[in-house]
Amino acid sequence: MAGTGGAAARGRFAVVGGGIAGVTCAEKLAAEFPSEDIFLMTASPVIKAVTNFKQVSKTLEEFDVEEQPSFLLEKRYPNIRVIQSRVKQLKSDEHKIYTEDGKEYIYEKLCLCAGAKPKLIVEGNPYVLGIRDTDSAQAFQKNLAQAERIVVVGNGGIALELVYEIQGCEVIWAIRDKAIGNTFFDAGAAEFLIPKLTAESRETPIECKRTKYTVEGSEKKGTPTPASDKLGSALGPDWHEGLHLKGTKEFSHKVHIEILCEVKKIHLQQEFIQLQQASLSFPKGEKNVEPDEVLWPVYVELTNGKIYGCNFIVSATGVVPSVEPFLDGNNFAVGEDGGLKVDKHMHTSLPDVYAAGDICTAAWEPSPVWHQMRLWTQARQMGWYAAKCMAADALGESIDMDFSFELFAHVTKFFNYKASTVVVLGKYNAQGLGSDHELMLRCTKGHEYVKVVMQNGRMMGAMLIGETDLEETFENLILNQMDLSAYGEDLLNPDIDIEDYFD
Repeated sequence: MAGTGGAAARGRFAVVGGGIAGVTCAEKLAAEFPSEDIFLMTASPVIKAVTNFKQVSKTLEEFDVEEQPSFLLEKRYPNIRVIQSRVKQLKSDEHKIYTEDGKEYIYEKLCLCAGAKPKLIVEGNPYVLGIRDTDSAQAFQKNLAQAERIVVVGNGGIALELVYEIQGCEVIWAIRDKAIGNTFFDAGAAEFLIPKLTAESRETPIECKRTKYTVEGSEKKGTPTPASDKLGSALGPDWHEGLHLKGTKEFSHKVHIEILCEVKKIHLQQEFIQLQQASLSFPKGEKNVEPDEVLWPVYVELTNGKIYGCNFIVSATGVVPSVEPFLDGNNFAVGEDGGLKVDKHMHTSLPDVYAAGDICTAAWEPSPVWHQMRLWTQARQMGWYAAKCMAADALGESIDMDFSFELFAHVTKFFNYKASTVVVLGKYNAQGLGSDHELMLRCTKGHEYVKVVMQNGRMMGAMLIGETDLEETFENLILNQMDLSAYGEDLLNPDIDIEDYFD
């Protein structure tokens, strides 16, 4: 092991990154090779551990993420050696890692799990804070105490959760899309959840009819959708008929949403004064364009021409894979999203180097109902599977693709509210299906929201909000691709126990 005089320490397996993917990978390797030392390099004194793991169904899993001091991990697995130092350099041709504390480590097989960092709208501005997971969203709430107004930019689950958490502060929420929460929700689901943001009392559920929807733009039959339109389905113009949900006007007295816009420029106070432009006060109604009398530390100019002053800006616009410092001197194949490309055995393009979690880009031909999304669930699955692949390679065995990559499945809770458990399966937003699909919806206001994505009579995806008890049935229907044409609208009929059909 690490001798004196700067000699390199040798280990059969090394893992870089103390997040979910790295820790899961190291634990699995430690369990498979109890007599081998496993190096886990991490820049932070705490690691992220998976606790309270529960397999909800074949592909759905629930767990909590807990920050723990790294000695607890070493206590659970005496053969894991946590090296608390940042990686300075990787020399893959020599199978060597150099850490910033001046040490070097020689590995046989290495897994890079360094995660991703928040994609900031601008770098190095003290008034712009990046947020990338719901943990930091809650911690962030504490720093809000002094703020009177903030601008939130971004439209994923994080932004939604954040806006919900914020109290006693004006929020200007700038989103690129037409509806909130686009990463997870379509407009219908967003509308279903909006009352939760403001609900003082629980409303009695109102039955809502089941309906089929056209998809936006699909009335122009025969026009091919451009390839860039892989983002998923926007509901057609008729989606809200029969829903009678509140519009965003009553969203919350302290939140104002600016849709279909992005940040054009950020001005510090001095720069703004020199601009000699008017900024807007917090909108009170539709026609409000009152200039703001207050001087703010920072100003946001949006692409729709409006300027708002605020105490600070929250950038919740997704993540970029943390590939520094590994690229230098190593010829990695890198994906369009900046991640290290991995094949179906989590191999990067370099021998004996694997990658898992947010840092990697799945470059295999995916199952038609799976796609990569940088989520904790996938980080755990990839870390675990990467360790199995490393073990199989080390022992010269072959290994099958893990079942968790058959079907995209994720469960999350929004607003810590039991009935806002959100389960997404397969191509839940019709990702990559073009306009060749239809949506079926069943919604009981305040109680449940069920959406299925159908293509050629087969279920390709589903989104379930509330206690629907349909996740296992739908999971099976998506996995076995049974032709459901015969059931038509009855597929979502609440009076028909669909589970009896398909067990």
